[in-house]
Amino acid sequence: MMITMSVFGRLWDHLRAWAPAVIYAALIFHFSSETNPLPVLTENVWDKALHAIEYPGLALLVSYAWQAEGIGRGWALVLAIGVTTLYAASDEFHQFFVLGRDSSVLDWTADAIGGAAGAALFAMVNAKRGRSPFYIPRKKVYDSFFSS
Repeated sequence: MMITMSVFGRLWDHLRAWAPAVIYAALIFHFSSETNPLPVLTENVWDKALHAIEYPGLALLVSYAWQAEGIGRGWALVLAIGVTTLYAASDEFHQFFVLGRDSSVLDWTADAIGGAAGAALFAMVNAKRGRSPFYIPRKKVYDSFFSS
């Protein structure tokens, strides 16, 4: 089987879609690994508010990536909430092992609420485009790759 430029083009499309979400998640992981990240901010802002502010950005980027993959707005919303909530749980689990940090179900709840708000915001903004919530704009990504 010969690999064509269209395969590399599709790989580039996947990279462009997912790279922002992966970089954002890596930043969350980095700050979660520190004992006291951004001390001026964490001393002056309620902890749960920081969690609720942090995760909408991740959910927006994950929603964008799912929709760039050809998933409709409604499914992108559901999948983004699921991915963001699971990532938030893994982040809280990770913080359990970081000295000076604690793991809390309430933090995870704030993360999940923020993620749901971010995914819902993405869906509402995209609703202005007039598409059905479950619209799939193109055929499955790998159809032409496996058909030869």
